[in-house]
Amino acid sequence: MAISVEVLAVFFFIALASVLSARKIRAPYTILLVLVGLAMTALPISTFTGLGGFFSGLVNDQLFIGLILPPLLFESVVEVRLADFRAVYRPALLMATVGVLISALVVGVVLWKVVGLSILVSFLFAAMISPTDVATVLDVFSRVKVPTRLATLVEMESVFNDATGIAIFTVVLTTSAAATLQPVEAVADFSYILSGGILVGLGVAWAARRVQALIEDSVTQVVLTLVAVYGAYALATALGTSGLIAVAVTGLFYGNSALFRVESKQVAETTREFWEVLAFVANAAAFLFIGVSTNIYLLATSFGAFLVAYGVVVMARITSVYPILSVTKVGGSTIPSSWMNTSALGGMRGALAIVLVSAVPPGIRAQVATLTFGVVMLSILVQGPLLSSYARQTFGRQETLQQYTGYEAIYDLEGKPRGAEALTPEPGGRETDELR
Repeated sequence: MAISVEVLAVFFFIALASVLSARKIRAPYTILLVLVGLAMTALPISTFTGLGGFFSGLVNDQLFIGLILPPLLFESVVEVRLADFRAVYRPALLMATVGVLISALVVGVVLWKVVGLSILVSFLFAAMISPTDVATVLDVFSRVKVPTRLATLVEMESVFNDATGIAIFTVVLTTSAAATLQPVEAVADFSYILSGGILVGLGVAWAARRVQALIEDSVTQVVLTLVAVYGAYALATALGTSGLIAVAVTGLFYGNSALFRVESKQVAETTREFWEVLAFVANAAAFLFIGVSTNIYLLATSFGAFLVAYGVVVMARITSVYPILSVTKVGGSTIPSSWMNTSALGGMRGALAIVLVSAVPPGIRAQVATLTFGVVMLSILVQGPLLSSYARQTFGRQETLQQYTGYEAIYDLEGKPRGAEALTPEPGGRETDELR
């Protein structure tokens, strides 16, 4: 893995320039980062700056997911209140398991039987592309005002569905090698991956809470959270379970049991600010990585193929979202159609799918990579702006949030609720499904 001070300097310069430019033109900075990455690849700038080699090294060493995604997950879920999580965990987990399975089956069968791709290419691609990307969803939700529980629903689905996608991907790979399908083993492996990640996350959060009681200064608190986040990921991965789920559970329970209950508000605020900065760096790296990793010349010659694949992926998302959310409830209330529409649009794909390309057998890797990169690019560049626009038009009024949750949120300049302590009960607040 090639890395130097110069490479880091280039990366931070690009991230800063993208943020400043995005504010000037009022566009998501993450989309600009993807476009910058594409331009760097097209003009071989990524090789000259060293960024291309840096990202390739991270992927080849299996470090990308472990370094980049944990800060994004932790910074997001540490702000989620347990009450909101309890209200949405049923539909979120159904979407993250049954929903991903439905999506993978629809994509795989259509590409195999209708489009005519080989069964291995069809189902490997389907497994990689079915999980939604948490980084993309978080970026959009950080800039629009959506009901707290809707945001929690979509974010929790994105957090937990990675385990399902990776499990399906592994099953397809092993089945192709053994030429036999072992459904019992597949279910057992998935159960272990999911439950193991949850247990590791709970254990790390409990241990961090015990240590946190001894801490009185901000620096040690920050170091403790770093140990908890990367420790949970490393331990879960070493045990063969989901590191991402372990990090999410650690953040959810540590945030509600420790971070919001420290005696010093300054310590809590410093910790939050640190993770906001780290999450921004990770987010910038994730989207720049997507652009730099994309072979723009290969995409240009395969536009029709990945356009068809993108259409199939969107159809599969619709097939999984509306039936599941139609038969589930949030906080005892029927889920409004506007929430289903937001969830369907929020099914964007991102870095995880691209990282999994490196595990595809060499003989079909180029074909799968073309479909994956193309769908990820269209997902971000098309669905991102559509989701942002739809959410602003539908949930732009703050009273919509109050009406459903009974809480009044204080938003920062980016339109994001400023933590659980910023949510205060509104007198007479009640839950209802009367949303637009």
